[in-house]
Amino acid sequence: MAQTVGRVTRDQAEQAVRTLIAWTGDDPDREGLKETPDRVVRAYEELFSGYGADPREYLQRTFEEVGGYDELVVLANIRVVSFCEHHMLPFLGRAHVGYLPRNRVVGISKLARVVNGFARRLQIQEKLTAQIAEAIQEILQPKGVGVMIESEHSCMTMRGVNTPGSTLTTSTLLGELRDDPRTRQEFLRLVGNHRE
Repeated sequence: MAQTVGRVTRDQAEQAVRTLIAWTGDDPDREGLKETPDRVVRAYEELFSGYGADPREYLQRTFEEVGGYDELVVLANIRVVSFCEHHMLPFLGRAHVGYLPRNRVVGISKLARVVNGFARRLQIQEKLTAQIAEAIQEILQPKGVGVMIESEHSCMTMRGVNTPGSTLTTSTLLGELRDDPRTRQEFLRLVGNHRE
């Protein structure tokens, strides 16, 4: 029985891969390529797993026993693996996420899961950055949120203008991280201390 994702079956997805292989000029029945459609579909199930979950749900379990802690919480260098929605080629990089708690905090692994949940979709980096910040703001309702993503886009580095090493940096700052220059500067300094 074929597994269905949306309106497209797994068999249809594998056939699409076979068609692309043939389109490139190769033989999808060649020994080295025979299992490729199955492998590609399995890889895509993992790479695009963000469609199967609502990343906001990771933020639902919070902790109110914070011992009076009311300073910035910053998780830096979260691995970002996403795909450009224009070329379906990967962009890889790092996200830096911070928030200024009001009266509760979330487990730090949940911040990484939110990044991963939104990244594992067809994306543009600017939208990804905003989605992460807005989800944290909406669910945790902190005093402010900051998200910065730095990544290398293979749609630019291995095709088109061919500029290996170029990095796109995007940021979304909300609440006090946008409005208070000292808090914004502290976030940027903390992120800067962890940038590779």
